Amino acid sequence: MAAQIPAEALQLRSLVRADQTLELSLDTVPVPEPGPNEVLIRIEATPVNPSDLGLLLAGADVTAAALAGTSDRPVVTAPIPDVAMRGLTARVGASMPVGNEGAGTVVAAGASDAAQRLLGKKVAAAGGAMYAQYRAVDTAFCLELPPDATAADGASSFVNPLTALGMIETMRMEDHAALVHTAAASNLGQMLNRLCREEQIPLVNIVRKPEQEELLRAAGAAFVCNSSKPEFMDELTAALTQTGATLAFDATGGGKLASQILSCMEAAANATAGSYSRYGSTVHKQVYIYGSLDKSPTELTRNYGMAWGIGGWLLTPFLGKIGLEGMLRLRDRVAAGLKTTFASTYVAEVSLPGALALDSLAAYAQQATGQKYLIRPDLDQ
Repeated sequence: MAAQIPAEALQLRSLVRADQTLELSLDTVPVPEPGPNEVLIRIEATPVNPSDLGLLLAGADVTAAALAGTSDRPVVTAPIPDVAMRGLTARVGASMPVGNEGAGTVVAAGASDAAQRLLGKKVAAAGGAMYAQYRAVDTAFCLELPPDATAADGASSFVNPLTALGMIETMRMEDHAALVHTAAASNLGQMLNRLCREEQIPLVNIVRKPEQEELLRAAGAAFVCNSSKPEFMDELTAALTQTGATLAFDATGGGKLASQILSCMEAAANATAGSYSRYGSTVHKQVYIYGSLDKSPTELTRNYGMAWGIGGWLLTPFLGKIGLEGMLRLRDRVAAGLKTTFASTYVAEVSLPGALALDSLAAYAQQATGQKYLIRPDLDQ
């Protein structure tokens, strides 16, 4: 290993204690030697995605968090409610690294040709444990960044872009013709809007605020429905009738929204039906829940016939379904549009210690649209 690489470095860890307390800290861990087909990345940018928060925060009450330790080695504790603790038995006492993806410079490489080709290059990577100063990752999960791209440009190259592409792939695999997406003003939603416009796929965007409507319309979205408006159901039905969308991806999870989408899909299908059926339309309507922005139970009002489904959708199982060749095909698509179609924006950048500041944690926990944070492990404070 090169002399300039330290023997140890910092890594953010999440621990669930037996006393029903979450503990977040920065631990000193050995810097790994890369295996034959691995590269060692000096992490320079890594995003806080909603998909990271389950592991990071473990359902703890962040509003009751307390800060101890020092400015460069903070320790945060927060109580875990009973309802969250029931699902964490296997985590008790296990200090876990966090962070699905990130980007940085390859500072050491294994012996394989694929690893050696990346030495000295900036890469994005997905491999977990990315909230750290150094991370060893297999080359199969690395994406070489274009020469003009920064680590910040490439930090969100996997989760959101591959999710957006995965939604479209799922649409085609399941023989749907158009999409519905909730929380549509998010970084992911904006990516999906750009991607659907490029591929001429009808997309119905669902948001909650007038400014989010304006944002998407300014970006060329043809169909934007605001779920907070009294006329939401009528506007959504009209959009579904025009687009023929029968597949939705719901980031909220809880509440009535998934059921409302199915109801409007049924109304749109009946608007063009040739005859009445007491069993409802024969058009299959599908909602996939892929997020949990709303923690309340999912409420279903079954007024949409019998041809419907609600299920969960996660990126990792989807990638397993399409295989390595499929994943590499999608990864190459991301590389081609890294600074355009798949560009991400961030509201703030923080260091590893800064990621444990109470105000930062409060912001993460809200999962607010347009409030995405970027962690910079290469910063001291």
